Amino acid sequence: MSTQPFLYPHLTGARFEGHAIPLEFLKDLAALEEMIVAFAKAEFLKDHPDRQRVPSGFAKGIELKLTGMEEGSAVPVISLDIGPDPELSRQVQTYSDRHDAIIYFERAREDLVAVIRAAEQSQSLTDYLPEKTLRYFGKFGRSLRDDEAVEFTTPTRDSPARLTKKAWLWLVQVSSEGDRLIEETSIRGIVPEADQDHMTFEVQPIVGQKVQAPIPPQHLDTILEALRGYKNGARVLLQGIGRFTRAGRLLGFDSIKDVSLLDPLDIAIRLEELRLLKDGWLEGGGRALSHKGLDWLSRSFKQHYPEDLPLPYLFPTEEGGVQAEWSLGPKEVSLEIELSSRSGEWHTLDMETNEVSERTLNLEDAGDWKWLVEQIRQMNKGEE
Repeated sequence: MSTQPFLYPHLTGARFEGHAIPLEFLKDLAALEEMIVAFAKAEFLKDHPDRQRVPSGFAKGIELKLTGMEEGSAVPVISLDIGPDPELSRQVQTYSDRHDAIIYFERAREDLVAVIRAAEQSQSLTDYLPEKTLRYFGKFGRSLRDDEAVEFTTPTRDSPARLTKKAWLWLVQVSSEGDRLIEETSIRGIVPEADQDHMTFEVQPIVGQKVQAPIPPQHLDTILEALRGYKNGARVLLQGIGRFTRAGRLLGFDSIKDVSLLDPLDIAIRLEELRLLKDGWLEGGGRALSHKGLDWLSRSFKQHYPEDLPLPYLFPTEEGGVQAEWSLGPKEVSLEIELSSRSGEWHTLDMETNEVSERTLNLEDAGDWKWLVEQIRQMNKGEE
C-alpha cells in the first residue's frame, strides 16, 4: 500500500486568501476523483480500441485523497492512494500489474491540464478526450466565482493551466449533451410541489414553464416554507446550475446553490409580472409595458436603491408606465415612471398638513436617484 502526491491545485481569488478553502468548494474537489477515473478509462480505451469497456477491476483500490495543504497559500495536496487488491490478478486480464493502471491515471492528469489549457483559449476539446467524458466538468468548477481560478501543473508542464469561470462555461457548453447547455442562472418563482422522498421540488417562474430542481438538505426548511405559502403567493429566488436548450429555454436545475424567500414587494419579481400585461389589459384600454424598459427599471432599482429601505408597491399605468408608491408615516409618496424617456414624476402628500411637493427626476442620472433615496430614508426615519 502506498500514497504519492498526485495534484497540487492552486486556488486563487478573494475566498481563498488567508490559506482558506470554503467548504462549498470541497464539493468541486470531491468531483475530481470521479473525473480523473473517467479520464483514465478513456486513456485505456485509446490503447485498446478492440474493447468497448474497461476491465471491472480497473480502478479498484486506487483513490484520490486530500492529504494536506502546502504552506503559505490555498494549495491542497491531492494524493493517489494505492491500496492492496488481492482480486486484481483475476479481474484484470489486459495488463500485467497495478503499475499499468497507475500510468493511465498519470495520463488522465495530463489530459486534465491539456483540456483546461484548451478551454482557456476556447479551442477544440475533443482532440484530447471524448465529448461524453468532458461532461464531468459539469461537477468540477461549478462553484467558481468570476474573480477565482484553479491553477494546475503536472510533472511535464510547468506553466499552469487556469480553470476560470469563463473557461468552465466554455467546457460545459462544448460538452453539453445534444442541444442542451449548462450554465449558472437564477430565477424567481413559486414552489407548488416538493418530493421529500426523492429530495426534489418544482418551481414555477413568473414567465416560463415549471421546472424541477434537487433539494439541497441545507435549504429544505426554506423550500418547505415556500411550499406552505404557495396559496398566498410566497416566492423564492433560486440560484444554481441550470440546463437550457440552445434556444435559451430553461429545462431544469442540476444543482442549487442558494434558495431564499423573497419579500412580497420584491421589485424584480413584480416587474416580471408586469411583463405579462398585453395591450387592452385595463377593460380594453391600457398599453403593454415595454420589456426593454422594464429590464432597465429592474437594473436601475438594483443599482441605486439600497436594500435597507422600504420597498414600494408597483402598479402599471394606463399609458404603459410604472407607478411606485410608498406610505411613510403621514406621507404618501408616488413616483410615476415613464419607461421610454426614463424619467419620473415625484409627488408627496403630507396627510396631516396637506403639504404637497413635486419634482421631475431623470432616472438615468445617479444624482437624481441619490436624491430619491435620501428622501425615502428621511421619511422612513420619521416613521420609526
